[in-house]
Amino acid sequence: MNIIVLTPVRLLGDGLAACFSSRPDTSVLAVLNDLAGLRESLAETKVDAVLIDVTQGIDFFDMRSIAADWPDVALVALGLNEQRQEVIQCGRAGFAGYVARDASVDMLCQSLSEIVAGRLACPPEISGSLMRALFRSEARSETGEVELALTRRESEVLRLLGRGLTNKEIGGELFLSVATVKHHVHHILEKLKLSRRAQAMVRVRNTPWIAPAPSFVDKK
Repeated sequence: MNIIVLTPVRLLGDGLAACFSSRPDTSVLAVLNDLAGLRESLAETKVDAVLIDVTQGIDFFDMRSIAADWPDVALVALGLNEQRQEVIQCGRAGFAGYVARDASVDMLCQSLSEIVAGRLACPPEISGSLMRALFRSEARSETGEVELALTRRESEVLRLLGRGLTNKEIGGELFLSVATVKHHVHHILEKLKLSRRAQAMVRVRNTPWIAPAPSFVDKK
């Protein structure tokens, strides 16, 4: 099994690589500290799984983009706080599984094998929460309680809005006038059924999948 370790903590990455070096069935191809390096490695090398340190915070929007670009690679959240909402958030961001913070090295290796094989083991209460979240998602879809699809430009604006940028800063990033940005923000709020941009910021941070990567949205 070929894996990549992604963590901003060099000591953790080197320690994991050393642990895996004694296991003949697992090979650490790289220890990386940024998403740009991860994309380069995934484009050049055959990888089975990416072990991603989520203890320092992670951009779920970018994770969803990577999961979409490399659907055959299992993204595994390392050090996840095993709470219902965090597990659901990781699943929606494209993670194939997770390893809890209190897991041992042996448990880590076993979990990686299970996840790469397409199996996920988690406590009953987490399983129940996942099922309920799926049911609620399907129910909202069937009753029409989903947001209208955002255009490519609206998705880009929403992503930057979620990062806390002002209209002027968003305009600078996308080469748009402030008036045009205001226009897009207005339509975004209407589609998301929100009244304030602060609510949109919270929404995109908590549910990053509502603003998919530009290459995967309608080009309008």
